[in-house]
Amino acid sequence: MKPAPAVGVPGLLGRPYRTIRLEWSSELRLLRVRTCVKPIQCYSLAAMGELQQMLSDISANPGLLRHFVMTSDVPRVFNFGGDLALFVLLVRAGDVESLKLYGQRCVDLVWWMENAAHLGIHTTVLSQGDTLGGGLESVLPFHKVIFEKSANAGFPEVLFNLFPGMGAWDFTIRKAGFAVANEMILSGRLYSAEELHYRRLVDVVAEDGEGEAAIERVVHDVDQRHRGTMAALRAQRLAAPIRYETLSAIVDLWAESALGLTDRDLRLMERLARAQARKAGGADEGAVEEIKRMELENAWGERRTGIDRRAGSDERRVRG
Repeated sequence: MKPAPAVGVPGLLGRPYRTIRLEWSSELRLLRVRTCVKPIQCYSLAAMGELQQMLSDISANPGLLRHFVMTSDVPRVFNFGGDLALFVLLVRAGDVESLKLYGQRCVDLVWWMENAAHLGIHTTVLSQGDTLGGGLESVLPFHKVIFEKSANAGFPEVLFNLFPGMGAWDFTIRKAGFAVANEMILSGRLYSAEELHYRRLVDVVAEDGEGEAAIERVVHDVDQRHRGTMAALRAQRLAAPIRYETLSAIVDLWAESALGLTDRDLRLMERLARAQARKAGGADEGAVEEIKRMELENAWGERRTGIDRRAGSDERRVRG
């Protein structure tokens, strides 16, 4: 049975969370959420359950918050996105309903962020490291997105024949346009903080180590004109709406597409999951480096295919 809604700040802060840490600033009515998911900093079902409980508590206490800020407690990682190890298990079992359930929980989280302005809450997120797949999807609905300069982000799913299915298309198109969404999702490549800023997916690029100061500036600037900012953001969402039904339909397509993954695709997912675990364990290299290796392998594979095709064409011309 779902716990009863928390009452006030003590209730909000009093739950025994394992994957998130909450801090409260009464002066600004600001809730700071620090995430730390073990063994891998991803959107596991347990982590999403705790996040949803927290967001439900906020919704049950209207007017309590003015600011919501999210960061990661894992060094050099904001979030690796989907739980790849779980995906592999569900695909091998042919369990499309559980895949849809997982995707729907992701959609419910981004949908809350999408509608935070209607609760009078301004949202800010800071990435100080790797922000991949669902990790990047999760930051796009925030009102202010801050990246430190060394952070990398992208949608690598196409490298194992899948696509980001929890809002990437809708939110990227709204912020950056169809051409940028097409480029990012279909290429699978990673982007620097400055490249993302150029594409308007990141609002502020801070020098490494200065992300916290950037949060303070954003929060204080917004707080001085909070009512007007909230009204403008509500109007913005009306002018460029995202529909819950579309997000859910894309989740269903994502889950059904996942069942078509080959054994090779699943091995690539497992390889990336192992790289994520290495980075979470403190290694210098992790998922970003593994994705770059996958991109290089794909490029060499395409080159070899092109060479083989040209060789075959040449041979046919000689015979002719």
